[in-house]
Amino acid sequence: MSEFLEAQIPLLRDAVQELTLSNSVRLAGFVVDMFSTSMIDVADEFGVPSYLFYTSSAAFLGFKFHLQFLHDYEDLDFNEFKDSDAELEVPSFANSVPVKVFPSVMFDKEGGGTEMFLYNTRRFRQVKGIMVNTFVELESHAIQSFSGSTIPPVYPVGPVLNTQGGSVGGRQDATAVMSWLDDQPPSSVVFLCFGSMGGFGGDQVKEIAHGLERSGHRFLWSLRQPPPKGKIESPSNYANVEEVLPEGFLHRTARIGKVIGWAPQVAILAHSAVGGFVSHCGWNSTLESIYYGVPVATWPMFAEQQINAFQMVKDLGLEVEIKMDYNKDSSYIVSAQEIEIGLKNLMNIDNEVRKKREEMKKISKKVMIEGGSSHFSLGHFIEDMMANIPCKQQSDI
Repeated sequence: MSEFLEAQIPLLRDAVQELTLSNSVRLAGFVVDMFSTSMIDVADEFGVPSYLFYTSSAAFLGFKFHLQFLHDYEDLDFNEFKDSDAELEVPSFANSVPVKVFPSVMFDKEGGGTEMFLYNTRRFRQVKGIMVNTFVELESHAIQSFSGSTIPPVYPVGPVLNTQGGSVGGRQDATAVMSWLDDQPPSSVVFLCFGSMGGFGGDQVKEIAHGLERSGHRFLWSLRQPPPKGKIESPSNYANVEEVLPEGFLHRTARIGKVIGWAPQVAILAHSAVGGFVSHCGWNSTLESIYYGVPVATWPMFAEQQINAFQMVKDLGLEVEIKMDYNKDSSYIVSAQEIEIGLKNLMNIDNEVRKKREEMKKISKKVMIEGGSSHFSLGHFIEDMMANIPCKQQSDI
């Protein structure tokens, strides 16, 4: 990724140069993605400030800053903790964070993952402000932990969601899914979906199927096939799901379940029939589930998903767990019994998590409108951005 982004720098430089030659446009600054920190150098060339748009949680942002500080100033070697049961106090988390939920990239010293983690975080410190896709009421502890620190100002401006992202459009497969949901009772369906990169092999598929069948709950399962070993590409639909599922599973569950490939996730989460979500815990999916008030059972797979799951289950009490043994060998299979227990906990109508979710749903819909915390924070960001415009640029506006 870094080589690809570096190759874009000349193109960006030329595009910005062309913009600045126009009398109708004045350059106030750059807003860069959290993986595009090399673009800060281009902003410096034009003499304008940079800002970061951070699309993971505020807690994970604080985690990155804290671990980078410990590495650079207290000589912490991440690999000393690899595969250990140690826990670390991190200011942005209310509870000590187990090493087992740390992103595996931190321990990839030979492959360059450790340096990439540190490099990007060091660059974060060079921007004038950081917009985070979260809201104060959701991550109050994490956001408060930034007060008085030496890191750039943090502006919670979320949830930033594409609520049309799951639009079924004219897709026949999506239309069939929504029609099936229309026939289900309210809050009765468990939706299983593991993101754009989540797929399972045959052994794990069978355990999921057995767990679903034993639970007795209605289900909608987005089942994807992982790419061939050693290849980095998106999962694909199974050509014939019957070959990978237990014999007779589709027949036995025909009245209560539906197995699909690609899923219009947002549209499904917004449907009144959906009462639970088994998720990989990507931050976008986490925010979508909160926005639509759908309780989640955690099944993190990679990247920062493990630490998202830990925060939601242990710090905030907003999710229940299916899988929490994050860094087990990749061949580890989550058993049907674990899945069954997790599903029953998820769909328990008296579950405290369900009550908290409903309250957070209401809040998440208010924060972006006038008077809401994220609306105010975005306004604060704009004010600060205007104040940070270099004097020459400011006088021209």
